[in-house]
Amino acid sequence: MSNSNNPPGVARRDPGPTTAPARPSRVPRALNRARTWLPGLLLVSPSILLIGVFVYGMIGWNTRLALSDKHAPVQDGEFVGLVNFVALWQEARWPAAVGNAIVFTVVFVGGALFMGWLLGLLLDKGIRGEAVFRTLFLAPMAVSFIATGVVWRWLMNPAPAERATGLNALFVHFNLDFLVNDWWTAPDLGMAAMALPAIWQLAGYIMALFLAGFRGVSEDLREAARVDGCSEWGVYRHVVMPQLRPVLLSAIIILGHMSLKVFDLIIAIAGQQIIADVPAVYMWAMVFEVRDPAKGATIASYLLFAVAVFVIPYLVWTVRKERSEGR
Repeated sequence: MSNSNNPPGVARRDPGPTTAPARPSRVPRALNRARTWLPGLLLVSPSILLIGVFVYGMIGWNTRLALSDKHAPVQDGEFVGLVNFVALWQEARWPAAVGNAIVFTVVFVGGALFMGWLLGLLLDKGIRGEAVFRTLFLAPMAVSFIATGVVWRWLMNPAPAERATGLNALFVHFNLDFLVNDWWTAPDLGMAAMALPAIWQLAGYIMALFLAGFRGVSEDLREAARVDGCSEWGVYRHVVMPQLRPVLLSAIIILGHMSLKVFDLIIAIAGQQIIADVPAVYMWAMVFEVRDPAKGATIASYLLFAVAVFVIPYLVWTVRKERSEGR
């Protein structure tokens, strides 16, 4: 008995082999996706390669050298761990250099921030000849630290009153002998005086940052505060300044990392005088004069860590801010 449901007399047709529908190839999809990111990757790949070799590769090589006992260019160093990092603090010169760098950083960052904020505030009030003043304030940025140091070395000549030059001669000429001082050679405030040329050179740049921040605050917010009875100083204090926190943070990061690695300004003004010693100058002496690669690499590692303390929190804050704004 047949189990077929076909009517009698009708031949059964063989449906033939069943075939599954063809699946779309994954290769075209992969190619389409590659077209969106591959050209950009090829464009920036030389930069990525150079940064990987000459930045991160050199950082790795320097760290490896700092962890070795290679204290002469001709010897082979072996791994000694953190011995060099600990031994550096047992030298009298290193803590003094760190102290000088801290004094220089505090005075330089604080002075440049104040002068930049003040100049930006004055220009924001709409004084006459704003373009001229803005150009004059920004002009020192075009000068190298070496040139700035040469000029300020003459201005801050520590010669006594009878042989005074520069600012000391100016004070003597106007009978202001009490202002004559030793400048960068002073035992206590020498590094504070060393920060004056750096403040002069970077204050205009910080002024530009603050001025952009001032101009970015909506005039409607200021006018609303004035209508509520807020004074002009109150408008800046309660309305404008709170919105300049990103500008202030950026300025601190820029000035902070520049002050920690300052080298050319110190060399141009004071040379390698111990009284004006900073870690960067100490590193130069260890590498190119004493010929101690391991100690020079150790100082460089400390400088890298100090700069990272400034930069990494800023990068983390920037990434978090971008993510929060993207939401």
